[in-house]
Order: sequence, then structure tokens, then C-alpha cells
Amino acid sequence: MTELGAFLFPAVPLLGLLAMLLFGRYPGCEAIVRLSERIAARQGTIRDAPPPVSLPKPPRSFTPRGGLLIALGLAQRPPPLAA
Repeated sequence: MTELGAFLFPAVPLLGLLAMLLFGRYPGCEAIVRLSERIAARQGTIRDAPPPVSLPKPPRSFTPRGGLLIALGLAQRPPPLAA
């Protein structure tokens, strides 16, 4: 019984969403409409001024980092001696 409960417990939100969609209720629809209205109102004020052009920044340094640092560290070491 615990395996069935462990399977159904995570599936309950999915089943609830599926039931709401089948009955014609769309959760979050009002939030999407409010967000789209907010974005549309904000775009009207920004369109008046052209966006500033920014050049890409050069890299800070060319030192190896992360996986490349590990690879270079391993590549500079000779193979172990046979015992």
C-alpha cells in the first residue's frame, strides 16, 4: 500500500490540474492576462527612446578555470611509474 501511496501522492496535483482543464477552468488565466497588460503598458513608454547600444565586455583574464584548469594540471604531470 505504501508503494501505491508513494506513486499517487506526487500525481495528485497533476490529476487536479487535468480535472480543472477538462471542466474548462484554466488556472492562472487571470494572472497571465494581468501580466500581459502590465508588459503592454510598460512597452508603450519604452518605445519612445531607442535602446542604448552596449559593446560586449572583453574577458577579465585568460587564466584557465574550472574543468580546463583540472585538464591542464593533469596533462602536465607525467604518467605514474610502474610498480
